[in-house]
Amino acid sequence: MVLERFRLDGKVAIVTGAGRGIGAASALALAEAGADVLVSSRTEDQLQLVAKQVEALGRRALVVPADLSDVDTVAGLAEKAVEAFGRIDVVVNNVGGSMPREFAKTSVRFLEEAFHWNVSTAHALTRAALPELLRNEGSVVNISSVMGEVKGRGFIGYGTAKAALSHWTKLAAIDLAPRVRVNAIAVGSIATSALEIVVGDPGLKAQMEAGTPLRRIGDPDEIAATVLFLASPAGGYCTGSVFEVTGGLAVPNLDMGLPDLGAEL
Repeated sequence: MVLERFRLDGKVAIVTGAGRGIGAASALALAEAGADVLVSSRTEDQLQLVAKQVEALGRRALVVPADLSDVDTVAGLAEKAVEAFGRIDVVVNNVGGSMPREFAKTSVRFLEEAFHWNVSTAHALTRAALPELLRNEGSVVNISSVMGEVKGRGFIGYGTAKAALSHWTKLAAIDLAPRVRVNAIAVGSIATSALEIVVGDPGLKAQMEAGTPLRRIGDPDEIAATVLFLASPAGGYCTGSVFEVTGGLAVPNLDMGLPDLGAEL
């Protein structure tokens, strides 16, 4: 009977960054559990492939190619979901990222763009979907990062933004309780396009694996399984939590080779 708590029959989810990687895996996990899914990212051909897989699972998919760095555009996904499916029950905020950059080369603009891309977009979509989420006692899942929790050289932009997203999760959970649950996943090293350079380099891959307690790089489906738990009744007593899915990572597992400015002064 406990497996029934993972079902999302008759529910509707919005998944951003859904063309590949964690977003695509999450959309398919939610569809397999019974949800119809709006999928959005920049690349339409990738979204169409995901949509075909959703439909093969017997669910409906709505493809919305978009520049999700624009907060008005990302907020507009809520209206499109209601127009197509009549409701919203789950929002998975999976847009974000930022390239590593040493402190001296991190401009204020770069820092602000990292915050906008990782936090403002999540706020915009969640706020736009809020009437439906309140009506349906829905769930929000934010894809954050372990770099928002650990210290590593070169991540002043990305790490600060993900730390902000994780704390936004906790604050939003209090504001929206008890009718809407808001949780996040602090993601570790996962085999997505963001790690293509690392995975394709045997030396870098070995270094990353050796620095991870579970001695391997994670799979997007392992994040998707956590998304499903948090989105479904199975996670019904969870809100304001940041779940670590990191392979046990407590410190960065890759030396970025950036200069130690403090040692040079």
